Amino acid sequence: MRIHARHRASAVIAVVLFGMAACGSSAAPHHGDVQSAAHRHSNHRHSTHRHAAHRHSSTSTRTAGKPTKMLLFILENHAQSQALASMPYLAGLASRHGRTTNYHAITHPSLPNYLALTAGSTFGVRDDNYPSSHHLPGKSVLDQALSHGMTAKLYAESMPGNCTLVSTGSYAVKHNPWAYFSGAAERRDCRHHDVPMGTPAAGALTRDIAAGTLPRVGVAVPNICHDAHDCSLGTADHWLHGWLPKIFAASDYRSGRLVVVVTFDENDGITPNTVLTVVISPRVHHVTAHASYSHYSWLRCTEMLLGLAPLRNAASARSLCPGFNL
Repeated sequence: MRIHARHRASAVIAVVLFGMAACGSSAAPHHGDVQSAAHRHSNHRHSTHRHAAHRHSSTSTRTAGKPTKMLLFILENHAQSQALASMPYLAGLASRHGRTTNYHAITHPSLPNYLALTAGSTFGVRDDNYPSSHHLPGKSVLDQALSHGMTAKLYAESMPGNCTLVSTGSYAVKHNPWAYFSGAAERRDCRHHDVPMGTPAAGALTRDIAAGTLPRVGVAVPNICHDAHDCSLGTADHWLHGWLPKIFAASDYRSGRLVVVVTFDENDGITPNTVLTVVISPRVHHVTAHASYSHYSWLRCTEMLLGLAPLRNAASARSLCPGFNL
């Protein structure tokens, strides 16, 4: 009898314990389960924030890698203060991305500055004469890139055909430095890769933007109205506004591959020869660089991005790249 009582007591205890365990499992999760739930909630919250950030700005995806392409726009003959005061679109980009305060052109007039930008020397040129007066030796950075199996292109607005060696209409050959290099390989490069720009609606630059095939190093030269040489800075600003949003919306820029730089060949003749240079990239946010730079600094930066040896005076110049996280 006592044995049966013990069995019944054991059975009752077992039922109670089972019920407690069942209630406990539904009402109070294990401490590890609480952590897992919090972790899942945290992950969901961070994921939501990441998606929201991606919707508002794809900077994180665009800046994953180092840029590998450079596109330079060259405007004309105005001081830094003039450009910032009269070009609201460009000034906005300068504030949003980056600009210099102490960047110098090399000399006056135009041609030697274009040579300095693209080849690291003025070659002793002190005028704007045609290529027939200046047979320059060696390579520009455009030839240098092509000789290493990379792509390079100069887009000249209003140029009537490839590598035109005389000025015509609003095309000024003095603003087309590739036309001045006279070696057989360099002349061949110019004939194939120094091309009419076209318009934002059609032409070589528009095709390359849309296809994501902008060259590793590109130079965009407006005609002598749109570069503010013969027309106003407001005209030049409006012209840039016709091109740059197309570039920013396309894959080369959105992927982070492309850096866009806008500079002036020289100022309006005052000393020092300081010009505005604006650096635009998904990597560059609200940078104002006060270090001393020059046209050789742009060339040094471009050759760094391409992994090329610096040409001529670019070898001793401060690169534009580090100051703008490039």
